Amino acid sequence: MTSATAAPTPPTTKKRTKRRAGDSVFLGLSTASAVSILVILAGVAIFLIIRGIPAITANWADNTSLSAIQNPAQVPWTSFWEYVGPLLWGSIWAALIAMVLGTPVAIGVALFISHYAPRRLASALGYVIDLLAAVPSIVFGLWGIIVIRPLLLPLSDFLNQYFGWIPLFSGPVSSTGSTMLAGGVVLAIMILPIVTSITREIFLQTPRLNEEAALALGATRWEMIRLAVLPYARSGMVSATLLGLGRALGETMAIALIISPSIIYSVKLLTDGYNSQTIAANIALNFPISDDMQRSALIGTGLMLFVISFGVNMIARWIVGRSGSSATRKPKRRREGKAA
Repeated sequence: MTSATAAPTPPTTKKRTKRRAGDSVFLGLSTASAVSILVILAGVAIFLIIRGIPAITANWADNTSLSAIQNPAQVPWTSFWEYVGPLLWGSIWAALIAMVLGTPVAIGVALFISHYAPRRLASALGYVIDLLAAVPSIVFGLWGIIVIRPLLLPLSDFLNQYFGWIPLFSGPVSSTGSTMLAGGVVLAIMILPIVTSITREIFLQTPRLNEEAALALGATRWEMIRLAVLPYARSGMVSATLLGLGRALGETMAIALIISPSIIYSVKLLTDGYNSQTIAANIALNFPISDDMQRSALIGTGLMLFVISFGVNMIARWIVGRSGSSATRKPKRRREGKAA
């Protein structure tokens, strides 16, 4: 009885794919760029914490240098949080005014460029909008002083006369135009190119088949935009809006030149001398004339602005992620009734 011998199988060898030199270089550069961003962000945070902690933990009641930081009421500050609170409010309040005034205009301009304007006009208008992002903030500030402040004086008188019962428009109207309303209008124009450019690109990425299907079903152009374009671009519009909010929160020179600031809590838009100061403008105005402890306090306020900006970005990522997951979520099927 003979047993059949199986032929020996050759050993299997794994083929190693050789990585090209260009791929290795690109991988190294991209990895180094990602790591450098994290290192720079951590370095900025560490610098702000180290330089701001002495003023944050100091006893302001016993420190005449700290309690005398730009306090028109001559009331000594008792703590860092009492000092930074009105500045945080002023930064958020000015940014919110800019977003309320600028975001609808920016989205409307983006829709006009992407879906209504002829091609030549759309390209020219888009080029002009992009050029606004290259204008320095100091130029916007000078333009706000010379043009915007006198231009808003009649509107301020009208709002105060007929809507003065609203706290936003109450109080004596400024004769110079150095109001939070003027600062908010300039900030709204400054965020216009950022929000417009991003939302325009998002609108142009809407699937063509979705738009054609809506039009084929008898929808008007606006109905097509409302049903096909805006739902698709929802997360992109949120991202663009929050990027504009970040630009408005960190703006310095335009606010410092236009408004007449005070470190107070105020919602008045038309008064002079009752405008809440922003953190960035306060640092720019007081840093050159401050001593070491006062500079530590200013750096501490910069740390608070850093935390606020970081929180805004985190909220933006959460909103975008949630809207993206809800868009890809499968609809639930209704339970079918039992057959008789």
